[in-house]
Amino acid sequence: MEELTLAQKLAVWVLPILFAITLHEVAHGWVAWLLGDDTAKRLGRLSLNPLHHVDIVGTVVVPLAMLLLGGFIFGWAKPVPVDFGRLRHPKRDMALVALAGPGANLLMALGWTLLARFGVFLEMAYVSVPLIYMGAAGIFFNLVLMVLNLLPVPPLDGGRVLVGILPHRWAAWVAQLEPYGMPILLLLLITGALGKILGPVIFTLQGFFFSLAGLS
Repeated sequence: MEELTLAQKLAVWVLPILFAITLHEVAHGWVAWLLGDDTAKRLGRLSLNPLHHVDIVGTVVVPLAMLLLGGFIFGWAKPVPVDFGRLRHPKRDMALVALAGPGANLLMALGWTLLARFGVFLEMAYVSVPLIYMGAAGIFFNLVLMVLNLLPVPPLDGGRVLVGILPHRWAAWVAQLEPYGMPILLLLLITGALGKILGPVIFTLQGFFFSLAGLS
């Protein structure tokens, strides 16, 4: 997408980013509700309205700054509140709730793949090009969110999955790392280590999805 201007990139990226962060958070709350905790539902966080999930700094300012600087796209939304004590099986269900977000991103990546494939099939430049670019953006951003959140560092989803599947003693030790999780993540981002860790995984998956979409 290097040939696109900044304005064109924003036009193509807005919908994929909003869907990626909104459905990621809704998936957490929806699975928590199914497993016994209605906190997110009571607070109106199962809404598909992106405004209910957008964090001005994490969803707007930071990603836009990273885009302008040409670095690794990074951001976050307001986390959906989950009362783990209200889940029927707190330890196991915490892992399932955590997996729901990345799982939603995987499904969305598949959905954007179908859209891009449809654009390729149409072979109508004025319709196909926007669909292909938007589909490619949807694939990329959902893979970034999925892979990033699966890092085994609390409070990321991967960290919560780790806490949910480890024996109690080890789970308690991992859980104690949560206050340091975001500083660790920001340090990896600033030093460029985050891109080096996640980049190969993301671009390998992207190549696979692009091939399914007929983009490679």
